[in-house]
Parts: sequence; C-alpha cells; structure tokens
Amino acid sequence: MKERKMVATRDAYGKALLELGKENHDIVVLDADLSVSTKTAVFAKAFPERFFNLGVAEQDMIGTAAGLAACGKIVFASTFAVFGSGRAWDQVRMSVAYTRLNVKIVVTHAGITTGEDGASHQANEDIAIMRVLPNLTVVVPADAVETEKLIKAAAEFYGPMYIRLSRPKTRLVYENDNYDFKIGKGIVMHSGKDATVFACGIMVGIALDAADILAAEGIQARIVNLHTIKPLDKELIVKCAQETGAVVSAEEHSIIGGLGGAVAEVLVENAQVPMVRVGLKDIFGESGKPEELLVKYGLTAQNVADAVRAVLKRKK
Repeated sequence: MKERKMVATRDAYGKALLELGKENHDIVVLDADLSVSTKTAVFAKAFPERFFNLGVAEQDMIGTAAGLAACGKIVFASTFAVFGSGRAWDQVRMSVAYTRLNVKIVVTHAGITTGEDGASHQANEDIAIMRVLPNLTVVVPADAVETEKLIKAAAEFYGPMYIRLSRPKTRLVYENDNYDFKIGKGIVMHSGKDATVFACGIMVGIALDAADILAAEGIQARIVNLHTIKPLDKELIVKCAQETGAVVSAEEHSIIGGLGGAVAEVLVENAQVPMVRVGLKDIFGESGKPEELLVKYGLTAQNVADAVRAVLKRKK
C-alpha cells in the first residue's frame, strides 16, 4: 500500500499566509497569544509590522480585526477554535458578521483530534454556532492542499469568513492542487450509485477509506467533499440525493447543527431520502490520543461504512 503523506492543515495555513504577505501588503494578521500553535508565527517573523499579538484577549482581537478591516485591510485573525467561536461569539456577531467586514477568522485545534488537551479545548460545536450567523461564510477544508487553496481564495473573497482547521497531521486527499476549488461548491471525490456520503474536514479522507471497504462488498458509495458549510452547495446535495437515494453525513463535530444538520435541512425541503449522521452524539470529548478518540467516538472508516449499510436498509 502506498504510504500516505500526512500534513497538518494549520501548517498549510502558515505557509499560505507567508506567500500572501509577500504578494499583498494589505494583508494583516492577528493572534491571541497562540501564534506558534496556529502557525501565524511564520507571518509574524517575515512581516512584524503587519502582525499583532493581542494577548489572551480573543474578544479584543476580533474587535481590533473589525477596526482594521474597516480601514481597508484584509485581516486574518487566529486562535483555537473553542475560543474563536465561543469566547468571542458576541464580537464575531456584532463587529464582524453584522457589519459584513472583511475579516477571516481562521481557527485551529478544532474537533476531538485536538487530543490530549481534552474537552475544554475540543471545539465540537463551533460549526453549529457559527453557521447560524448571517453573512458569515463557513469553510472546513479536507486537507493541507485544500487549505492553501482556501486561504488564498479567502484573501480574494470580500466578506467575513470562519475557517476551521485541525491540530494534528492528517492525510492528504489531494496529491496536487490541479482541481477546481471554489468557495461554496462541493467536490465529488469518488463516484457511486448506491449512497452518497457528504463529508468535511478530516472525515473526507476517512469517508474515502470507507468507500474502499464498501466496494469490496459490492456497494458503490459516492463521496462528496462538502467543504463549505455555508453557503451550502444545495444543488449538488439534491442532485446526489436524488441519484443515489440515500445519504450519510460525516464530520468531526457534533451531529447537532453541523454539516449533518445543514444537509438534513436541505433534504427535508427538497429530496426526502433516508439519512444517517456520523459525528459526536451530543457528548463532550475527553483527553486522549487523536486516533484513539476517533475510534471511541465513532469517527472511523468502519463507522462510516456501517452508516452506509444502515441507510441502505431504509432505502426505498
């Protein structure tokens, strides 16, 4: 078996910021005393005059980001997902989303793969609480290659964004960047006629592994990278649901209000087919190694394959 290359999406973020900083002097980066971990330190070292460490004051960071954006800057503000979405939610709502300012909130350490830091630092609710905000675009890239494309696209995209990255090194699902990435447009990663798996983030690679497991049983699962949670690619969701007649969602997030909830909202109004959601079942995480937590909380390729088998039993 070919060895899989593993790269952390947060590392790709740091690399992309550095390249953007060289190209565009309006790029400004803020951090809340976590720049080594979020990888914004790469930008800080190269462009110290355009980097601001706001300290352990996430609300202040978002307010400052809004002010800089109001002055015409393209602002990337970073911290851990649990702080960027939870602690600063009111500031994101009023200072960034409501005003439609050009602030890119790029968070790292999302989901249970934050690992040993435990439940206090594992943001498993952030997609839900951020996608409810009007005007805010929410994106969860599948790997490091897609992260680089996304960050560069974000710099060209005018408006507030919430971009969710992870802590550990994860597998590359793209071998190169020769594919058409567009904010708001899902990507079919694997063809199949029996069921569709909509996945985001690290679950895209895991869903692809599930497709291989199912293929050995004669089940053809279509895998879709639904990287943009908001705005959703409703046209693609409905098309896949109608063509395959069964749907599974897979996310490293609570099944309440995240990708699965968003897809279900589309289906109930447009294509009522059976659906199973793979994700955290209304529970907090705990401290542990990322790979062990994925097993414990049911986020493995086998779990996704089981969900496909289950939904096929309900397929008309």
